[in-house]
Amino acid sequence: MLKQQRQRPLGLGQLSLVEHALCPLNRSVAKNLVHTAEYQYSTANRIRKTARVRVFAPLGLVPTDELYLWGLLALTLSQREVTPKLVATPHWCLTQLGLIDGGTRHGGRQYQQFAAALERLSVVNYLSDACYDPSRGEHRKLSFGFLSYSLPVNPESHRAWTIVWDSVFFDLVQASGGSMRFDLDLYRSLDAASRRLLLLVLKVGYREGRLPVWELRHLAVDVLGLSPQLALRDMKVKVLRTLLRLEDRGIVQNPRVSRTSPKSYTITFERGEQLRHATRSSLPPIPDTASPAMEGLLAIGFDVASAARLIRKYPQALLSQWIDITQAALELFGKRHFRVSPMAFLVDSLQHAAEGLRTPPDWWHEIRRQEQRTQGPTGEGRKVLSKLLDEVFGAERTEHQKTNRPESAGSLLKSLL
Repeated sequence: MLKQQRQRPLGLGQLSLVEHALCPLNRSVAKNLVHTAEYQYSTANRIRKTARVRVFAPLGLVPTDELYLWGLLALTLSQREVTPKLVATPHWCLTQLGLIDGGTRHGGRQYQQFAAALERLSVVNYLSDACYDPSRGEHRKLSFGFLSYSLPVNPESHRAWTIVWDSVFFDLVQASGGSMRFDLDLYRSLDAASRRLLLLVLKVGYREGRLPVWELRHLAVDVLGLSPQLALRDMKVKVLRTLLRLEDRGIVQNPRVSRTSPKSYTITFERGEQLRHATRSSLPPIPDTASPAMEGLLAIGFDVASAARLIRKYPQALLSQWIDITQAALELFGKRHFRVSPMAFLVDSLQHAAEGLRTPPDWWHEIRRQEQRTQGPTGEGRKVLSKLLDEVFGAERTEHQKTNRPESAGSLLKSLL
């Protein structure tokens, strides 16, 4: 396997979402989760208002899922051709995210954790009554999911996975001023609470001038995701402990907790020396030799130089499609399926497909349909989502079902706002 020289990985956080926790800080996967949070923002007239957020996670959500969310976004926007679709093997994704090294064998615990996180993230619905839309320059009511995916049915398959981002969410991320870059190695090395606080500090810390003064309870509950039932004294201890971890890394300095009334505390801190090194202004493009298509081409039999030429020559979507067709044929039919060799088949197919003279075979489309059926919501997942919708919508959902129209969770959730 090609020994790739991994660049220092970056994460990509959406600026409104980094203002608050996406789920409770505890690590339990609580199904039928509805998480609420708030944060303050200023209007164009400098009037302070409160944005209210609800995150619906039928299969639950855990803080470590955010690592995959922010990391995969950065990988998607680092592609030679930026689209809302990332086609790559789990081995490539986890290697680029620094979660495994290039020599780790395929399969294992990391791959199972990755697949489980994708499953949870794929059914999340995010609702906000004042999410900032940078392309329009205003706060708007928004409802969106994060992603959908398609994986090979055979867990032993080496074919690539497909991750497709929700169009509303991806537009927010891709818009100028809609996202921020950060050092993923630093982020990964921290605990879940410190990760969330790091992103908030990076968002507000790049500007000149004084940093905001934070109310303790807001920072503990809405930003870090601590339980609102936690005693105030315990919140103070946990928040200060999180700040001290960031101080050890040079992100903040001089954190202080000040009492303003018998039941109210504020948090202040200053910029640390390493704050400016924790984020970068742009995402470096992934080189051809580290392209997600490289693994598939090497597995088919190409050498590095030949694979790199194909990566430069053909559009990313076309190349990914025919790599998948070739690998699927190898796994299903073996090498006897090819008149000359898998490599010759792929090159010939790419040449003809680029000219519009060849389309994917019917058997491959059937495999894709089977994969989509297999990766639809499980019976348990449908029950969880149905229960959640009943609790949220009640009689409104019953009336909707009487129309016999297909039930769309996204459209129903939008009616909340």
